[in-house]
Amino acid sequence: MNQPLTWIQASDALPDVRSAWTANSPAPGLLAAGGDLSVQRLLEAYSHGVFPWFSEGQPILWWAPHPRMVLDMVRFRLHRSLRKTLQRFREHPGSEIRVDHQFRRVITACATAPRNGQNGTWIVPAMIEAYVALHAAGHAHSVETWIDGELVGGLYCVCIGKAVFGESMFSRRTDASKTALAALVALCGAQGAQWIDCQQNTPHLASLGARELDREVFLQRVAHACPQPPPHWAFNDLYWDWLFARPAPPE
Repeated sequence: MNQPLTWIQASDALPDVRSAWTANSPAPGLLAAGGDLSVQRLLEAYSHGVFPWFSEGQPILWWAPHPRMVLDMVRFRLHRSLRKTLQRFREHPGSEIRVDHQFRRVITACATAPRNGQNGTWIVPAMIEAYVALHAAGHAHSVETWIDGELVGGLYCVCIGKAVFGESMFSRRTDASKTALAALVALCGAQGAQWIDCQQNTPHLASLGARELDREVFLQRVAHACPQPPPHWAFNDLYWDWLFARPAPPE
């Protein structure tokens, strides 16, 4: 039997995460529909392990998957090929990591980046404007890969305290998005943030060290991290040293 879907108005609180649709439902992890994409709503959602995800023509849909894919900073796998890419990047005088320099350009590039097996995008215009507003409020950030004055890749994420929620990335050159992700891991890890939420399992994320967590464990992590002081969102080249000096990730 299909579970009834909770519909919310702009003034309603999101329902309890544990009422999200289960594995045997048509859309596992679906929590609610409706509401709005205000800064207040997005902060409420992320601080309870919930995120919006919907396509053009659909209502706003709110999700809380179980299990949850999470990348622990200490588990990030700096594969030999990526290590060489980062070393070349550091040595090239025209290479630079910028943070929050061109947030709108980054999220727009993520929206238009082709995805294997996908037609269209979930980063619809309403989502772009919502996250631009969240960025202006200090809770959404872009990490950008620049080479010779050109934006060649990047990602955007949400941050509440030391809880970091990855959203999307794009690449216009080989490994440009991986470089941005490595920079995000270095920036956050060097400042005491311990994990990045990756939402759902993909082979690519698993290859980089992400793993599935029980939703209850994930919610405990969120509750612990959100009240902590946030990282300083500016990239320091010394953060690369933190990344390269880590012990080998646990298996």
